[in-house]
Amino acid sequence: MGIRGHQELAVYQLAFEMAMRIYELSKGFPIEERYSLTDQIRRSSRSVCANLAEAWRKRRYRAAFIAKLSDSEAEAAETQTWLQFAVKCGYISDEQGSELERHYDHILGKLVKIIHNPSPWLI
Repeated sequence: MGIRGHQELAVYQLAFEMAMRIYELSKGFPIEERYSLTDQIRRSSRSVCANLAEAWRKRRYRAAFIAKLSDSEAEAAETQTWLQFAVKCGYISDEQGSELERHYDHILGKLVKIIHNPSPWLI
């Protein structure tokens, strides 16, 4: 496989890049969203990466590995929901929202692929 750490996973790299993109975009959200949408979207987007890191360390145990990947998948889907709110509230443009949605669809696809065939990744 040649991958030594979770940071080398393509899905992790994309999720990290999107979390940072969301962080930058969310800086422009209204102050009244600080403790709601801003915190939620930042938390869920970062949690995709955090759960991937945890999954990587649990590769000795198939069920635990899949469970953490499933958590990552759920956080990615949650992030998509918050993105929809951000678009509908006018905090990000339709184009920005669509682009981020596409990236999260790609992340979800990669996660599902690993979940359905975890064997190559297990220790």
